[in-house]
Amino acid sequence: MNIYQFMIYSSLFFSESSFLSSSCKLLRTFYLNGLHKPGDVTLGGLFEVHYSSVFPEQTFTSAPHQPSCQGFDTLGFRHAMTMAFAVDEINKNPSLLPNVTLGYSLYDNCATLSIGFSAALAMASGQEERFSIQESCSGTPPVVGIVGDPFSTFSIAASDVLGLYRLPMVSYFATCSCLSDRQRFPSFFRTIPSDAFQVRAMIQILKHFGWTWAGLLVSDDDYGLHVSRSFQTDLTRSGGGCLAYTEVLPWGDNPREYQRIVDVMTKSTARVVIVFAHQMHMIQLLEQVVKQNVTGLQWIASEAWTLLEGLQISAFMPFLGGTLGIAVRRGEIPGLRDFLLRIRPDQNNISENNMVKLFWEHTFQCKFLPPPAGSVEDAGAQCSGREDLNSVTTDLLNVSELRPEYNIYKAVYALAHALNDMLSCVPGRGPFSGNTCASLQTLELWQLMHYLERVNFTTPFGDQVTFDENGDALPIYDIMNWIWLPDGRIKVQSVGEVQRSASKEEELTIDEVKIFWNFESKKPPRSVCSDSCPPGTHMVRRKGEPLCCFYCIPCSEGKVSNQTDSLECFSCPEDFWSSPQRDHCIPKKTEFLSYQEPLGICLTVTSLLGTSICAIVLGIFTYHRGTPIVRANNSELSFLLLVSLKLCFLCSLLFIGRPILWTCQLRHAAFGISFVLCVSCILVRTMVVLAVFKASKPGGGAYLKWFGAVQQRGTVFALTCVQVAICTAWIVTASPAPHKNTQYHNDKIVYECVVGSIIGFSALLGYISVLAILSFVLAFLARNLPDNFNEAKLITFSMLIFCAVWVAFVPAYINSPGKYADAVEVFAILASSFGLLVALFGPKCYIILLRPERNTKKAIIGYRTTK
Repeated sequence: MNIYQFMIYSSLFFSESSFLSSSCKLLRTFYLNGLHKPGDVTLGGLFEVHYSSVFPEQTFTSAPHQPSCQGFDTLGFRHAMTMAFAVDEINKNPSLLPNVTLGYSLYDNCATLSIGFSAALAMASGQEERFSIQESCSGTPPVVGIVGDPFSTFSIAASDVLGLYRLPMVSYFATCSCLSDRQRFPSFFRTIPSDAFQVRAMIQILKHFGWTWAGLLVSDDDYGLHVSRSFQTDLTRSGGGCLAYTEVLPWGDNPREYQRIVDVMTKSTARVVIVFAHQMHMIQLLEQVVKQNVTGLQWIASEAWTLLEGLQISAFMPFLGGTLGIAVRRGEIPGLRDFLLRIRPDQNNISENNMVKLFWEHTFQCKFLPPPAGSVEDAGAQCSGREDLNSVTTDLLNVSELRPEYNIYKAVYALAHALNDMLSCVPGRGPFSGNTCASLQTLELWQLMHYLERVNFTTPFGDQVTFDENGDALPIYDIMNWIWLPDGRIKVQSVGEVQRSASKEEELTIDEVKIFWNFESKKPPRSVCSDSCPPGTHMVRRKGEPLCCFYCIPCSEGKVSNQTDSLECFSCPEDFWSSPQRDHCIPKKTEFLSYQEPLGICLTVTSLLGTSICAIVLGIFTYHRGTPIVRANNSELSFLLLVSLKLCFLCSLLFIGRPILWTCQLRHAAFGISFVLCVSCILVRTMVVLAVFKASKPGGGAYLKWFGAVQQRGTVFALTCVQVAICTAWIVTASPAPHKNTQYHNDKIVYECVVGSIIGFSALLGYISVLAILSFVLAFLARNLPDNFNEAKLITFSMLIFCAVWVAFVPAYINSPGKYADAVEVFAILASSFGLLVALFGPKCYIILLRPERNTKKAIIGYRTTK
């Protein structure tokens, strides 16, 4: 029957009422195994003391029979006794619930939904034989809270009804994450973590050991299938790894399917296997694992089989040794064993402690009342109630591994602390309407739930107990490790814990030194689909494979990745470039024509050499300034020409070194003005030569008046001022400026001077070219003059060199990148300057220094008679 049919049936035989009477009478009592203790306030409890039940067949003619519970569960009885102990301990505690005595009503659910649900309703409504319907229903409820049920399904059924009346239900073993739905289950609380946290706890273990490639096996039921969906979703969201495969373990005897699943495990590269399943599934799975001798796997066990002794056998340990598992938090409850030893059945009130009677009969194999004659239970001794528990072997007294019991202990104390907080309320300062407080005489269950939602205390074992907005306590799990000892014994010990902090972050603590690894290396295995991508590379997914399977591709030039498993590479800032390893950005190399590099040194030395030669020649001419060869053709122009050549050599130094604003502005201006001054002097000298030649002819004296010293200086000055005007206009309108050029090299910054205005630069060079060409033409026309005018030949030769250098300069300059453009320009300046210096002053220095006999007026003004 479903839950709603059961509610209808139970309401029919629990009570009947008359429209004419003023009271309700309980038709009959539903028989339940229970244990009761009176008190001012009563707590309810639901436990699995029997693990099966039998419902007799019902007929319309026969009276209804009660179901019988079978298969006594000593551990379930110990759970119930733990609640009794906690209540007894609270009653002895003067600081908790003073002047209030707690009682309890504990019931056996017999692992059956209908019985567990009936017990929950019985506790909620009470089992008084008769009550008046005119009463106001005020007063203390039959129970103010229920500890249980241990099963998720039973808790769902009971909470669906009890939640309507806000009766608090604190489960110690129901893990279904669906119970965290506060809309549906507003009064449900629990002290055991939900399955959702168990999934996240396992993901934390995977991340801790770097296992990003794992297989998942789940049972074919709500438990396994829900976990499967949650695991894949949470694993992807957390970025903790990928599932190599997900397989569902079938129910029943199906060796062929288990063989197929083991084949999948064997062929997979995943070395970690996570299993959410029950004992039956694990046994059938391991039979195939043993049969195929599948070793080298790291097993991770869910809470369902971590502590199952049925799997901890020598036949399975070569394969399961080293298993890591999640287990319910173990706690210590001082005094519990002594309390259990004091358990005695009260023969005067067997109905109130029927649960203890059943335990006693099961443990000592006796009966309190002799069975009817002819019963199959005739055999067996009669119980006296004075038997000694120390004389028998029973799981009841084994309190070394208190896990569900610890959750029960926390659940009882949570209800007690909520009651204590409620009763400690100061009138006028309460949390309810009008700042009122609740009282036991007028208690409404939603008022207690208000305090239970805010309860916060610490157990003697050091664990904090508080509930979140979904009614879940701060979750905590122990991490267990299966140790295979050298003598063949098997030990399961705690190696860490995982818990959620108040900030809702999972905190994992593992003592790796304690862990037994079932591998030759005695170290954790590696379980990855692809090795991590080191810094300097980025991940590229393998087509059609999970996210954890990828290629590691090096970053391209100019991009870096400084983290492991980077999804992409990032571009470096503008002035930076990627390191050779592509794992960080480094400043780009800077390039300019430097004084420290060989090319810059050579050009600097050459420039200084030319300057020095000019100075020497100037010194020679100054020393021999009275000689005819120096005085010929206006010695003043010779000195001015030497000074301008010296400036030409020096201006080349402005092209060397890191460009800054003033050097960029000055370099071309100095270059242009220096060369115009130089070429202007040459042009004027050429014109003077032609004028002297014309004057030597009859009637040519008039030419000389136009080329006196003043006219020569004025012409040079005027021609130079034109270049000064060009340079000034250029700098003012579009000044040359330093520029970081990254077009030539991606990994270098080339510092250069941009001309600012192509027109200005072209005008500067064009003006020099016009003067140079004019000088060359005039000198070329005067090349055949008599020997006393043969300086025209020297000017022709010098201008030929000058023009050739600068014609070659233009294409070389345009096609030279970066600092080499500056080097080409400096080379052109030096080459043309040396050409002028050598061509114009070389022969004169030769005569002055080596052929002084030719340095006479006669030799200078004499002429050769033509034949």
